[in-house]
Amino acid sequence: MSSLLYDAPGPRAKRRNALFTVLFLAVLVAVLWWVYKSLDEKGQLEWVKWEPFFSGSEAWTTYILPGLKNTLIAAALSMLLALPLGAVFGIARLSDHTWIRIPAGAIVEFFRAIPVLILMIFGVALYSEYTDVSSDDRPLYAVVTGLVLYNASVLAEIVRAGILSLPKGQTEAAQAIGLRKTQTMTSILLPQAVTAMLPAIVSQLVVIVKDTALGGAVLTFPDLIAAVSPMSSYYGANTIASFTVVAVIFVAINFTLTSFASWLERRLRRSKKSTGAVVGVEAIEDLETVGHAPPEPGGGIKE
Repeated sequence: MSSLLYDAPGPRAKRRNALFTVLFLAVLVAVLWWVYKSLDEKGQLEWVKWEPFFSGSEAWTTYILPGLKNTLIAAALSMLLALPLGAVFGIARLSDHTWIRIPAGAIVEFFRAIPVLILMIFGVALYSEYTDVSSDDRPLYAVVTGLVLYNASVLAEIVRAGILSLPKGQTEAAQAIGLRKTQTMTSILLPQAVTAMLPAIVSQLVVIVKDTALGGAVLTFPDLIAAVSPMSSYYGANTIASFTVVAVIFVAINFTLTSFASWLERRLRRSKKSTGAVVGVEAIEDLETVGHAPPEPGGGIKE
């Protein structure tokens, strides 16, 4: 079947696509076989290296679950702070007042341009030199600070783009009925833009969860990544097994987050298709009665 954007492949194109598919599968199988043989030769597939994760709870209660707890705490705090901060700066960049719009734009562009790891390192130095935060809590504070500053700037651009993507008629209609700009933003624009922004927002939340690993790798933040090294040393250098388990946990967290966002987006879209008005059976019968009533001699309608 052809369309304006796609032409159905002919016989030669079908043969070519089938050939490419076979070649791709052959290369994929070869790569997987090479990975398997390499791991097997290094003894990384022996049951003794994977046994701690399947035949007891020690590895989970001692290393994985405490690291997962710290990862989720850092991610949750960063999300709770970055989302409203990003919304504020995104709206501020759309302000009619220059003294609001220009500083907000400068802040957003500045923190978007700095790698999040550098922000975390600056956070450690900041809390070490100028605050009384204990050395045990500094990594968490630094990770959250870096994630909030960077991701709030990115979310600000997502909010701004989502609002600007709406038709100008929405703003003009709100102005026509006398709504102030704040009322237009909160009652008209933001509720409609949320659905359009949701996929991009969730993608950034997934980035927040993954970027917590930078704190574990560099700042000694005791998250899932930081738990791999002591766990691997304790269980006989099972580095591949440890990283595999941690990777599966990250995949599960992010898949859950994106699945929830997809469900929420579908629900929001369905709710906006309905007007929300409910007409009772009695009202419908009354309308039918009025519509079929014979006219009065004076031109009226019987009640």
